[in-house]
Amino acid sequence: MNSLVDLTLLAEVTITLFVIMDPPGTIPLFLSLTGGRSAAMRRRAAWQAVVVAFGVIVLFALFGRQILAYLHISLPALQTAGGLLLLLVALELLTGKEEAVQAKDVNVAMVPLGTPLLAGPGAIVATMVFVEQVDSAAELTAVALGVVAIHVVLWLTMRFSVGILRLIKESGVTLVTRISGLLLSAIAVQLVADAVRAFIAGEG
Repeated sequence: MNSLVDLTLLAEVTITLFVIMDPPGTIPLFLSLTGGRSAAMRRRAAWQAVVVAFGVIVLFALFGRQILAYLHISLPALQTAGGLLLLLVALELLTGKEEAVQAKDVNVAMVPLGTPLLAGPGAIVATMVFVEQVDSAAELTAVALGVVAIHVVLWLTMRFSVGILRLIKESGVTLVTRISGLLLSAIAVQLVADAVRAFIAGEG
């Protein structure tokens, strides 16, 4: 088994992405963004968000450096853009305008759930770094399995969070929405702050 998969690297990838993508932390945000939708639509949003996140992560894992270099985009710039997008969503949740985010014709599974919430700058950069360190088939398998594992965990977390809605009712969803807006705004500000520090340090 050790010859097929680098178990140490597998654990490192899985734990790192778990901390960055924070599956438990997606529960209140997922409930807020999918509030007012049918159970079937929420279940569909769960797997669609995971598929979108997985696609973005894989795309940047394979071609991230080339894409950013071609477009002359630095990692801090990407991080700032993600932070500003999340901040816009957070302000709508905080000010009671979540209907704009939850509109039936808006696929929140793609934006902001799939990206930049799940497949955000942190997860993208971490995956790119792991891929660049790959020197063998065992390490490549470990990175691939780690990425797949964390997305399975994300799907399970959101899929079974749907049952929470039956317990907290609409008033509970409103409370969770306001709290989620606060948390999301803090995440957004942190992303922008980290990007600014990177620019000042000359990494941009």
